[in-house]
Amino acid sequence: TIIKNTFLLSLYYLFASFPIPIVLAICLNECRSNKFKKFTQMITYMPYFISTVVLVSMIIQFTDISTGFINQIIVALGGEATNFMGNVNYFRSLYVWTGVWQTMGYSAIVYLAALTGVPVELYEAAKVDGASKLRRIFSIDIPYIAPTIITLFILNTGSILSIGFEKIYLMQNSINTPVSEVISTYVYKIGVLQFNYSFSTAVGLFNSLVNLFMLLFVNTVSNRISKISVL
Repeated sequence: TIIKNTFLLSLYYLFASFPIPIVLAICLNECRSNKFKKFTQMITYMPYFISTVVLVSMIIQFTDISTGFINQIIVALGGEATNFMGNVNYFRSLYVWTGVWQTMGYSAIVYLAALTGVPVELYEAAKVDGASKLRRIFSIDIPYIAPTIITLFILNTGSILSIGFEKIYLMQNSINTPVSEVISTYVYKIGVLQFNYSFSTAVGLFNSLVNLFMLLFVNTVSNRISKISVL
């Protein structure tokens, strides 16, 4: 169950968080208003500097069943207040989407930097040919940043089991434990709190081997399909 929880949460986070910075970077690159572009960058970049403790405190406050503004909105719209932190069906989504909100602006910087290297002549030639914005994005932008996208995806899959300990541990309670107990929190409770260091070492080795296998596997697949490799 613990390994299953770790894999499900890691895969959910990977596939939810990976494409959004790409979309954000492309949208910002297409924006012609420098003021709006800088404002959007600042707004999306700022959450990255919020500490994990503060972020989890915000989640708990906002989703509180009696005083949280999310539940107040639900009740105002005729719905029923929900204990989000005490419901196993909401834990993964709360963890993943708050993480996406926190990191998407920072992650988009890499893709924005890659997009600045696209030759202006390509855009001008596409305009002369009558290509729409959507066509230019799929024919110029995405192919140009594809090596960056693939490289970062390979590196992210190489840490598939190394999901953050601090945020999960702070969000964890006795009700959501069936879905929130992952390898890192279990190792902390058994290996550190109970002084079973040999166990924590063995799990750490297993974790590293799985991450290495995933890295090599995805890298091999990428190399065969796109000829892009990080090793």
